[in-house]
Amino acid sequence: MVLGIESSCDETGAGIVRDGKLLAHVVASSMEEHAIFGGVVPEIAARAHLQAFNPVVQEALDRAGLRLGQIDAVAVTTGPGLSGALQVGLSGAKALAYAAGVPLYGVHHLAGHVAADTLEHGPLPTPCVVLIVSGGHTSLLLVRDLVREPIRHLGDTLDDAAGECFDKVARIMGLSYPGGPAIDRAAREGNPRAVDFPRPLTRPGDDPYAFSFSGLKTAAARWVEKHRAQGLDLPVADGAAALQEAVADVLTRKALAACEAYDVKTLIVVGGVAANSRVRGLAEQRCAAAGVELRVPPMTLCTDNGAMIAAVGDLLVRSGAEPAPLDVSIDPSAPLEYASLTPLSASPARAA
Repeated sequence: MVLGIESSCDETGAGIVRDGKLLAHVVASSMEEHAIFGGVVPEIAARAHLQAFNPVVQEALDRAGLRLGQIDAVAVTTGPGLSGALQVGLSGAKALAYAAGVPLYGVHHLAGHVAADTLEHGPLPTPCVVLIVSGGHTSLLLVRDLVREPIRHLGDTLDDAAGECFDKVARIMGLSYPGGPAIDRAAREGNPRAVDFPRPLTRPGDDPYAFSFSGLKTAAARWVEKHRAQGLDLPVADGAAALQEAVADVLTRKALAACEAYDVKTLIVVGGVAANSRVRGLAEQRCAAAGVELRVPPMTLCTDNGAMIAAVGDLLVRSGAEPAPLDVSIDPSAPLEYASLTPLSASPARAA
């Protein structure tokens, strides 16, 4: 029985998983507090975690019909993410593990996103290609055993992530924060072929699996500026639809190319941008045409949540992995190499 804690950004999440089955899943978001600033404010996020931590954990226990003493292990995100936010989650998780007398496991946030799919579709196929798309990350991975083997990066974003591109362009267009859902809503009334936005890194000779969305963001910004400079009404719906189409095209084109190159028959799409309707729709079309199985978690498990961290913790426990040491700390910029992430505190003795 594993309790998972997630606090890397603006969601405080707690989830409980037993033998791969989700028993409870609770998330409190501080997104509305950040919306007035047009993006996440780290200090506000950390304070919101402090306020939400105990109620969220208690509600998860109540939904599962459990007491803290019935938990067998605690898993917590130790990176990457906002430093203050991560510290709140880790401190709370250490307290819970100590109070319950159970081991603590440090988990890499992105591995959590990968494991989220197992809560809906069961164990990951071996091997599988995983496309992680979120506000801060866009990565294409080759995954075999998630908790026993190193995770192979086929490609990552060289600059802006897909979700970051959505957020920044939405702001330029005058849409609300977060930008991904706002772009998705606006695009429903638009023509995806109305604007010929670029498809970055898709020309012959480009890295077949790397991503870059900075140029696409700039192209969208210039399109907006051109309309405003000429005093024209901005066709927001068309711009949103065309931007969304460009992002979905690049993501799915590269993901399917990786599946073909590595002879993989399962593509898993995870992360907040996996909730985007066009990304899902185009992935379904292209996977069906290529004979590749597509797995996408439910939208409630695409965004940051404690259930996905509990899922990794559950896998770590069942694999016999060593728990985190008492002085486990955080790594706000940790690269994804293994699902387990247990950076150590920089004590004076160790630093010397």
